[in-house]
Parts: sequence; C-alpha cells; structure tokens
Amino acid sequence: MSALSNIEKKLGYQFQNTELLQQALTHSSYAYEHLDEKIKDNEVLEFLGDSVVGLALADYLHETYPSLGEGQLSKLKSTLASTSSLSLLARKLGLDRAIRLGKGEEKNQGRQKKSILAGTMEAVIGAIYIESGFETARQVLQRLIKKHFKKLPRDNFLINNFKSALQEYCSQHELPGPVYRTITESGPAHEKVFTVEVLSGDKVLARGQGLSKKSAEQKAARKALKKLLKKKLQDFSEEAFILETDKPEIS
Repeated sequence: MSALSNIEKKLGYQFQNTELLQQALTHSSYAYEHLDEKIKDNEVLEFLGDSVVGLALADYLHETYPSLGEGQLSKLKSTLASTSSLSLLARKLGLDRAIRLGKGEEKNQGRQKKSILAGTMEAVIGAIYIESGFETARQVLQRLIKKHFKKLPRDNFLINNFKSALQEYCSQHELPGPVYRTITESGPAHEKVFTVEVLSGDKVLARGQGLSKKSAEQKAARKALKKLLKKKLQDFSEEAFILETDKPEIS
C-alpha cells in the first residue's frame, strides 16, 4: 500500500483528485526548491483548513457536551485545535512520514516539528473541504477526534490549560502571579532543550524541561499545579488537563 493510500485509509476518505492530497502534504520549503516544476505548497489549504477545523470542532463540542458553558467549551476547543493536538493527529495518520520537505527543513528535523505537522493536518482537512465540502470534512475530523481523544469523561469535568490554571489559582488565592524564567538552554540549534522554572514572587514553584520554551513552561506549570492542588490531574495533552469534579475548583 502506498503512503497516500495508507493516509486515505486512516482518514476514512478517498480523494478523487490525489494531486490535492499531494499538495496538502507539500511544505513551502519543498515547493521553493522546485520552482521550475511549479509545485503548489499547502499554505492556502492550511489557511482554509484552520477555519474548517475550528467550526467543525465547535459544532462537535456543542452537540457532545450540551451541559458545558461557553468558557469550558472554548477551553476544550482550544485544546483540541492546538498545535500539540493537531500534530498528534498528523502522526496517527502517518503524515510525518509523507510530508514533502525541502532539504533544509529535512536536515533540521522538520518531520518532528509540531508546527509543520499541525499545519499539514489542517491542510489535509482543507483539501477535503475543497473537494467534498464542509459536511464531509466535518465528519472526517469528528471521526478522528472520537478515535484518538478518548480520555474525556462525559460530564462533571473541567478542562484547562496548565499555565492558565496556574494563573487563575494564584489570582484566587491572592498570590503573586506566576513568572517563568529560562534557566538553561542545551543541545544543538535544531534540538535545543530548555529548562524553565516558574516562580510566585520569590518562591520557585517548579521546574520543567522541553524542546521549546512554551513546552517547558507548560511542564513547569503542570508540576506546580499538582503540588498546589494536592490531587492527581488527568493529563489530556501536553498543554491541558482534565479535573473530574462535581463543583468547579478552577474555572
């Protein structure tokens, strides 16, 4: 089975125009290195897919969680539409192996970059939208969400971003707002590891490491929250957690 056929099988959707799928898998760095061939990159498809993903997720969450308020729906939608979540879907579909990258991006581990993977995922959804319309694109995305994000409970839960939740915790308890400080950067330019600590006033709450400052900050916030709340938070993604509860503790 070819790489494109394998992707179609996992999508549950077969392209009538496989060139459209190929375009969705073509990063601008590859197109730039093949200008003579007039190859189209996936940037316009990504632009379209971004909007389609947003609307499809809003529709899905509104139907699936009618008891959630606007605030929780927004946080859940933001989590599912995040670079982290979309890059996970891209890997599940095998897009990381099929993306066409320029030599420079290939050398710099472009296949592992979440931003490239998430953009490619959006481009694929955008391609389905162009070929078959919003309803089909919505169905494809919702099937993927149901299959690969099974951790959400049906009701009585809160979802939040680790950094946002820590900010809210400090505000509610009249503590100095969290401040993130990079302690070290190590490794080659394309594989840097960042160590970040989060402070409340002069007190260091926790430290975290990641391949980006944002990732390290989220991990530091996660560790700090687990210490402060003294309970287990169910990780949903690298950036968000679920707290099953009858009464909201972090809004």
